[in-house]
Amino acid sequence: MKRFFVIITAFMATLAVNAVDDNTVEVVFNGSEATVTVADNISSYITDQSEGAHVKLIQSNAVNDKVGEITYNLSGVSADGEFYLEGGYKTTIELAGLSLTNLSGPALNIQNGKRVAISAKKGTENTLTDGQEYTDDLNGCIHCKGHTEFQGKGSLTVAGSYKHAIYSKEYIEVKNLNLTIVSAKKDGIHCKEYFLMKSGTLNIITADDDGIQVELKGDTPTATTADHDDENTGNFYMEDGVLSILQCGGKVIKADGSVNFTGGSQDFDKDAVMEYAATGISSIKVEGLGAKAIYDLNGRQLPAGKSLSRGLYIIRNGKEVKKAVIR
Repeated sequence: MKRFFVIITAFMATLAVNAVDDNTVEVVFNGSEATVTVADNISSYITDQSEGAHVKLIQSNAVNDKVGEITYNLSGVSADGEFYLEGGYKTTIELAGLSLTNLSGPALNIQNGKRVAISAKKGTENTLTDGQEYTDDLNGCIHCKGHTEFQGKGSLTVAGSYKHAIYSKEYIEVKNLNLTIVSAKKDGIHCKEYFLMKSGTLNIITADDDGIQVELKGDTPTATTADHDDENTGNFYMEDGVLSILQCGGKVIKADGSVNFTGGSQDFDKDAVMEYAATGISSIKVEGLGAKAIYDLNGRQLPAGKSLSRGLYIIRNGKEVKKAVIR
């Protein structure tokens, strides 16, 4: 009777270890291996193509219609691993004590064009590092195809060894997170559409190019919107939190649109901010830009009152220097 009791107890313990909540995928890295556990209710929608600690998960596009958003919980340590996710619906990636280095590519490679929340679990420290050389169409230690929202009350440290530390093909938002970029071979953060810091702490210690660069996605900007819904302005926004950029080879902040500080604290030289003024005007006179002097890209000063054709121009107004895109 005693022996039977021991067997049942061991069986129950195994179930407790392997069980995960509905709509959850748990990934635990351990050196050259990783254990992937998928909740029963979504197991038919996730294809696991992992090899060792290089985790590759393909999410069916039908999953959201059936069960809603999926959370991928990542923890553990690997000096040669990665997390690759492919899918077409909103996703949360929860970092719960993760130290991950990929010697041959991004640590996080998220091929999902929808909103992706990257969240550091409260009380956890997480570190991501990429390789020194990899495929040209991948652009950062964290490479994300869709909207990227960094959040959570834990901490995340990112080291970019090849290109940008963090790259998003669409907007980036930061909320609550303690985010540190220790190095980047190009920009610390590079995104399109817009960048918004709502709260939290963002420290960029060193970037070989710009600290933060924000591009337009495509050639046609949209109007600024109050909630930034479907916004594509190339604008930088900071509403609250702490932003520190210690050293960069280019500009502290470079934006195709405007740079906007409405709150929070900034620890960097604001004279090092480069703002590109995007406009939809096809022809404009020099005095209409409110500039004391305007130059073409060859450095020639243009006469006052001259109408400008489409192109890039340098505008100086006192100590303030901007680039203007005339479309």
